[in-house]
Amino acid sequence: MNILIVEDDDRIADFLCRGLRAEGYRVQRAADGTAGLALAQEAARRQQSGDEPTVVVLDLMLPGMSGLDICQTLRAAHVALPILMLTAQASLEDRVQGLRLGADDYLCKPFDFEELLARLEALGRRGREWRPRTPNRLQVADLELDRDRMQASRGGQPLSLTARELALLELLMSAPGRLFSRERILANVWGTSEDPLTNVVDVYIRRLRSRIDRDGAPSLIHTVRGLGYRLEAPPEADR
Repeated sequence: MNILIVEDDDRIADFLCRGLRAEGYRVQRAADGTAGLALAQEAARRQQSGDEPTVVVLDLMLPGMSGLDICQTLRAAHVALPILMLTAQASLEDRVQGLRLGADDYLCKPFDFEELLARLEALGRRGREWRPRTPNRLQVADLELDRDRMQASRGGQPLSLTARELALLELLMSAPGRLFSRERILANVWGTSEDPLTNVVDVYIRRLRSRIDRDGAPSLIHTVRGLGYRLEAPPEADR
């Protein structure tokens, strides 16, 4: 899960970034409201394309644009990212206003880090429940994946793949041309409990290639050394 922290206090932001990264989250930070709104809008676009859910941790008093204005702008644009207001403004009126403008939760400073984690986990689960409609059939060049039957084929010939290989293929085919890091693949296909130093991703990529790129078919899975993998059609397949 991605956490977007919109906080102008460097001390608090540094504490949050270090703590959340240590818990295994991917973290972004914006120091003013304008930058925070732009990052939230970009996260929403990525999520529409199948990227991991993002939760926004939003301060109220920000330079450039207030947290309330950010929240109201996102909700007016039908952006459904979960929003946790994190602020020193603890009055009942402030909390009610934040929730009415579209915040999903409200936590007052000073806060307990364990409580923050629990609230983020709950919001993350809610974010995963909301997913954009995805096509039942994915296709890249002559490679197809029927998501309803979880059956893959290439050139009309069925492919015999294990459940894990199908999950890996589905991830890569969900965003053709997108570079997926080993860490992202590991988190999406195996879960965060898997040892991050394992070479299981590389092993399964090799296995998947051996099943897909048969009989001289053009390779569809490409390695970007030191960064990860992408699946895309060869240029001639687009003509």
